[in-house]
Amino acid sequence: MSDQGPPPQQGEPSQGGPPPPGSFSIPIPVGPNGEKPTPEQIQQIQQQLVAEAQKHGISVQEYVQKLRQQAMAQQQAQMQAQQRAQQQQPIQPGPPKPEAIAVANWLKSQDLKPRTVVHDEKRKDMFKVKRAIRALSSPAYQKARAKNPLLPEVTDRASAENCFKLLPLSLLALRVTKQDEDAHEGHSHAKAKRVKGLWTVKIEQHQDANDDNYYIWLYEGSQMKQKLYAAGALLVVIAIVLFPLWPLMLRQGVWYLSMGMLGLIGLFFAMAIVRLIIFIITIFAAPPGFWLYPNLFEDVGFFDSFRPVWAWQETPDDIQAKKIAKKEKKAAKAAAKGLPSKAKKGAIEAAPMPAAPAPAADVDSAPQPTGSETSPANMLMQRPPRASVEEAEDE
Repeated sequence: MSDQGPPPQQGEPSQGGPPPPGSFSIPIPVGPNGEKPTPEQIQQIQQQLVAEAQKHGISVQEYVQKLRQQAMAQQQAQMQAQQRAQQQQPIQPGPPKPEAIAVANWLKSQDLKPRTVVHDEKRKDMFKVKRAIRALSSPAYQKARAKNPLLPEVTDRASAENCFKLLPLSLLALRVTKQDEDAHEGHSHAKAKRVKGLWTVKIEQHQDANDDNYYIWLYEGSQMKQKLYAAGALLVVIAIVLFPLWPLMLRQGVWYLSMGMLGLIGLFFAMAIVRLIIFIITIFAAPPGFWLYPNLFEDVGFFDSFRPVWAWQETPDDIQAKKIAKKEKKAAKAAAKGLPSKAKKGAIEAAPMPAAPAPAADVDSAPQPTGSETSPANMLMQRPPRASVEEAEDE
């Protein structure tokens, strides 16, 4: 027992073991409580390193260096993941923050190509998330931030999304989707009123910030205009109440103006009666009927109500042809962008099966192309379709 030397130290293998001392060194693993491994454990680790290095065909020093590089790379990846998670951690919802109001005011001043939609029977401006993110990542935002310190800093995509999330968390803008027209809510089975040319949208539960998502503005900006309008309305009401105290010339002017307005209202009712009589006559004389000012009672602007001057009554075939033309237009637009088109897929599925070859016939009695007699296009050529305000195209 006395002839045996001391146990091998770190980096000193026993006789017949790994290479001599000093040839390589390894980091000593430390336990959770700070305890160090025994010399036997160190020897086993060194033998395992030699075996692994021989298996990979490299020296022990190169293998140890490779392990160190892998450990450092793994540690850096973990640190980056932690930083990314800290950057993207959700903000706690609460009342509108000054930073969110500043972001909303700046985005409303930018051209986000808003689109008017209907939510809760009210018209709202809808925009796409990708345009808002693009605006927040633009140099114009950095210039605005230099003037307004309330605007949050935006350096990358994650910080731009966090800046945009201030809007839904402060209830300044919310994510919406197009509402299904055939869906019914609750026990009310009455079909919701649809405004021609406008989407009817509903608010989604999950307020994501993907590029293809849509948001509507609930923030109306400064209330100074509304206050001025209210003050003006109050002054008008007071002026009307004090009408008996007006000068005689002003009262006569108001009387003439009221007579003119009454005449315009009477002319409008007369126009409505005349167009109805014309339609009733033409529905029997020249079906399907002729309308004078077809958009007179549509939910459009004042001037659009009198455009076009006349049009034929739309039939189900005309409506179907208009839908097909719209799908073809979307398919052509998607094909120009190189994207798959749902309209093209639906048109292929709806295409009729090819008919069996017909027997030979004379040139004069040659069969026409399939669907040429009842195609919607030929029906549209027979008479001009009823014109109406076109719906806004999907982005």
